[in-house]
Amino acid sequence: MGLLTFGLNVTLDGCIDHTQGIADDELHDYWRERMEQSGAMLFGRNTYELMEGAWPAVARDENAPRAMREWAQKLEAKVKYVVSNSRSDFPWQNTVRVEGELREAISALKAKTEQGVLVGAPKLAASLEEWGLIDEYRIVVHPIISGHGPTLFQGLSSPRQLELLSTQRFKSGAQALHFRRKAG
Repeated sequence: MGLLTFGLNVTLDGCIDHTQGIADDELHDYWRERMEQSGAMLFGRNTYELMEGAWPAVARDENAPRAMREWAQKLEAKVKYVVSNSRSDFPWQNTVRVEGELREAISALKAKTEQGVLVGAPKLAASLEEWGLIDEYRIVVHPIISGHGPTLFQGLSSPRQLELLSTQRFKSGAQALHFRRKAG
């Protein structure tokens, strides 16, 4: 069974705002490596639509910065699962709609994806965390105080204990944190 890993960029105050971050080559390379290590990607509809609206064009743009283009090409080739109640048509290459009861469907996806699944959708991750389905966390904290926007895991019913496995500092000052759920 593969691990379900939640990965996202956040500001120092925990805000999720994709416009507030340092999207340099080093960060794109970091996320490309995380994606290459996983067997599939998992998105909620909103996050998927943000990705679908931007990355396919970058994958084909020969003038795009190297790291962005490599990320986009790897994302395009990767199997992408999408959770959506309102959309069933996903024309982006290698995209599959998650069917059935969510908790069971994600458990089955983990079981069949030996290399694991990387989820990059904050609202979806909150539901998955509530059910105890997330195994690891890859959070990149940017040295920015946003002061607005949603934060990670709002409304979680109880605290979760995590074990820090590693850290990585980027030239930009961003810090990548790798956590695993503590046993028990």
